[in-house]
Amino acid sequence: MSAVEINKDTYLKWFESMLLMRKFEEKTGQLYGQQKIRGFCHLYIGQEAVVAGAISALQPEDTMITAYRDHAHALAKGVSANSIMAEMYGKATGCSKGKGGSMHIFSKEHNFYGGHGIVGGQIPLGAGIAFAEKYKGTKNVNVCYMGDGAVRQGALNEAFNMAMLWKLPVIFVCENNGYAMGTSVERTTNMTDIYKIGLGFDMPCAPVDGMDPVAVHNAMDEAAQRARNGEGPTFLEMRTYRYRGHSMSDPAKYRTKDELEEYKAKDPIELVREIILKEKYADEAWIEEIETKVKQIVDESVKFAEESPWPEAAELYADIYVQQDYPYVLD
Repeated sequence: MSAVEINKDTYLKWFESMLLMRKFEEKTGQLYGQQKIRGFCHLYIGQEAVVAGAISALQPEDTMITAYRDHAHALAKGVSANSIMAEMYGKATGCSKGKGGSMHIFSKEHNFYGGHGIVGGQIPLGAGIAFAEKYKGTKNVNVCYMGDGAVRQGALNEAFNMAMLWKLPVIFVCENNGYAMGTSVERTTNMTDIYKIGLGFDMPCAPVDGMDPVAVHNAMDEAAQRARNGEGPTFLEMRTYRYRGHSMSDPAKYRTKDELEEYKAKDPIELVREIILKEKYADEAWIEEIETKVKQIVDESVKFAEESPWPEAAELYADIYVQQDYPYVLD
């Protein structure tokens, strides 16, 4: 029995949420090409349903942690487009004060704990956040995202073992977009059904169509109920696809144009748009209204980032240690 039902409002929220992710990422790619955004940058275009379908099955108090392809996750958790864009610009008004950039988006206020550049580094951290929730006696769940390349890290095995042993309220989600940093799953593992890794720990696990927000929602809903009932973790393999390369410097020559077009035909935003119109949840006028609204949000985020100040030089020494007067920081 679903704890969070899918209805008209769900579809309308999915469309607006995924469209904001898509347009924000497209603008990010443009700005990176103009060198307004520096450093590494990984776009989420194509994978939006994995986050949108999850958020609709979760509560605001639930926590989330992910790797460095993190802009969409933060937007879905409620972090403002202004503060995310400013962060990528390296400005003081960014959600990480301009110190983290694209790969380290963070907001304690919105229960979003990054944004981590170390491959697989967020997996034990996700288990740790879940341990804290259990220790405090809450019913909150942690959702820990990782890519198909990160599941090869040894830390995953240690985290999975402890999560099952202690029945931690964590949902481990592999966003399998097929190519990790640029090498296909078929070339990196003998077992291409990544979800089966959970079987070695007796962890409930399953493959999910990551291009369909309905499938994502239902799988996350079930996993969240298990976690809240004290039954422990779940491992879900969201089979999705990114339309761009691994990062902005990746031309993605390891795949064919036909394959790319095959997945674009399953685009989650278009899927939801079609259902909204077919079921008469809204009309074309509403669609255009949302498109205009999203464009305004994205344009405003760029304006906000452009006009925001750079961090003061003194910020180099702030937020390094918990102890404000730590004696070994020298001017």
